[in-house]
Amino acid sequence: MRRKRHTCWIRRCPKSAKRFRTLKNTTLKNAIYRHARRPVFILMKEGRMQMKFFIVSKGDTKSNALKDKMMNYMIDMGMTPDEKKPEIVISVGGDGTLLQAFHRYQHLMDHTAFVGVHTGHLGFYADWLPHEVERLIISIQNDEFQVIEYPLLETIVRYGTAGTETRYLALNEATLRTNNGTTLVMDVDIRNQHFERFRGDGLCISTPSGSTAYNKALGGALIHPSLEAIQMTEIASINNRVFRTVGSPLVLPKHHTCQVNPVNSEVYNLTIDHINLVHKGVKSIQFRVADEKIRFARFRPFPFWRRVHDSFISAE
Repeated sequence: MRRKRHTCWIRRCPKSAKRFRTLKNTTLKNAIYRHARRPVFILMKEGRMQMKFFIVSKGDTKSNALKDKMMNYMIDMGMTPDEKKPEIVISVGGDGTLLQAFHRYQHLMDHTAFVGVHTGHLGFYADWLPHEVERLIISIQNDEFQVIEYPLLETIVRYGTAGTETRYLALNEATLRTNNGTTLVMDVDIRNQHFERFRGDGLCISTPSGSTAYNKALGGALIHPSLEAIQMTEIASINNRVFRTVGSPLVLPKHHTCQVNPVNSEVYNLTIDHINLVHKGVKSIQFRVADEKIRFARFRPFPFWRRVHDSFISAE
């Protein structure tokens, strides 16, 4: 009965019926019958531009094979590959692959949504399994997803001699250390008021979604991504009778700005997610919640605290 009902829907649109009959991929046709409520609207949408997409792979054999499979499926369904200006970017690999995709397309934050398929361990950003890609593709084509937004970290490095600055966006975190491995000494200002003089190995400033990454390993708090905030966590701070820091992670809301000013050096190692950078002649570095947000395409409920539970408590 189900098959007959689907056939009836397809007959309502001759173009869709023809498109469906000419699909060569039997697996994809069976997936449409299994998952799609109305395949007529999935296969041919009158008066609508087809979805533009791009797939970023981790680069290993398994991820590349899955990328090719998904690419063929999506082209068969009439979607258009567009590397320059995709509406949706699919990362195939893990959270690291999605971070790479984010930095590749961060200039399209208002235009592009991201979704992750993981081919290894379960991640916070890549939440689809390889055997679910047919269902994912059908949902993409049928616009069966909700766009949710996560806060980003803005980092501005200002230089003393040239009076110039460089701006970065991070999805997970930024970290700051000296370039030669010596103790990092920084004056920390919050809202343009001196807060403390930090001495230690470094500082980690994370987003709410990135609070489960390096920040957690440093003893920082886990923050729900619905909160627009950043968190500054110390990396091996020096605390004794002479030198003293607050010793606890600081959570700053969107309207608060944190600025660090060099005391003992002008050359620093700055990481922005997975990107390692060396900056010379640094006058100050400013951290705050960015105006931009990353957009994720969410096809089914996957609450943040469930991700935390699955990753750190139980994978069952």
